[in-house]
Amino acid sequence: MPAKIIDGTAVARAMREELGPRIAELKARGITPGLAAVLVGDDPASHAYVRMKGRACEEAGMYSETIKLPADTPEDKLLELVDRLNADPKIHGILVQLPLPKHINTNRVLHRILPSKDVDGFHPENVGKVSIGDPTGFRPATPYGVQQLLLRSGIETKGAHAVIVGRSNIVGRPMASLLLQDGPGGNATVTVCHSRTRDLPSVTRLADILIVAIGKPKFVTGDMIRPGAVVIDVGVNRVEDPSTEKGYRLVGDVDFEAGVEVASAITPVPGGVGPMTITMLLYNTVQAASQ
Repeated sequence: MPAKIIDGTAVARAMREELGPRIAELKARGITPGLAAVLVGDDPASHAYVRMKGRACEEAGMYSETIKLPADTPEDKLLELVDRLNADPKIHGILVQLPLPKHINTNRVLHRILPSKDVDGFHPENVGKVSIGDPTGFRPATPYGVQQLLLRSGIETKGAHAVIVGRSNIVGRPMASLLLQDGPGGNATVTVCHSRTRDLPSVTRLADILIVAIGKPKFVTGDMIRPGAVVIDVGVNRVEDPSTEKGYRLVGDVDFEAGVEVASAITPVPGGVGPMTITMLLYNTVQAASQ
C-alpha cells in the first residue's frame, strides 16, 4: 500500500489559524509582532523565500519589514544595519537570509543579532538553550517544523529510532536536540549520519523515522528505507525539466516515487516541510514579542 502523504501545507494552515488569537491578544496590549528580513545579494531562491515570509506575516496581521542590500555591501554596513534593528522597538525578530556573500563572515553577523530577537535560532545562546530544553530559546524553524509535522500527524517519537541524514547547524544538529528531549515530539533514540558515515544505507534502513537534509536531489533511494518507516524530506532542489514552463522542477533529497512505495508515511516536495518552516518562523516571532 502506498505511503500516507504528510500534508505540510494543511498542517501549516491550521497552525497559523491557531496563532491568530495570540497575535490578537498581543495587539490588545499594544504590541504588534514585527519581523525584519535582511537580504544581501540577488539569489533568486532567497528572494522568493523572503517574499513568502513577508506575505505570511501580513496575512497573520504581523508587522513585516524587508531590507534588500546589494551583493557588494561591506560587512561593517551589514553589522550597522543589524545594530539598528536590534534597537528598533517595532522589530521583535530579525533574520538575515543565508547564504551571505563570501566576503561577509556569516557567524559574525548572526552572533551580532540580539539573542532575544534571533528568531532563526542561530545565536550560540539560543543553540545552548535548545540543547538543554530551555523553552525560552528559539528553535530553528525547519527542525521545529519537522517536529510539529510528526506530532500533528500522530507519529510517535517516544522510543523510536530516528536517523537524520545531514549534520548542518541549520537542520541536522538542532533536529537531533529536539528529538532527544524529554517531552512531546521527543524521547527518540537518535543517529546522525554525514559524509563520513560508513555504509550509509545500512544505517538508514534501521530508522523508524528517517529525516533527510543533505542537499542532494533524490539521494535517498527506495532500498535505503526500511519498509514501514516514516520519511521526512527536508531537501528542496531544482532539477532541469524542459517539459515545464520554467524549465525546471523541485525535488527533494529522497526519491519520492520510490519512497512512497516503501514508507508508511512521507512528506512531498514541495508541500511538505517548506510551508512549516515559514509557519514556525511566525511562531518564533510571536514568542519573541511575548517574551
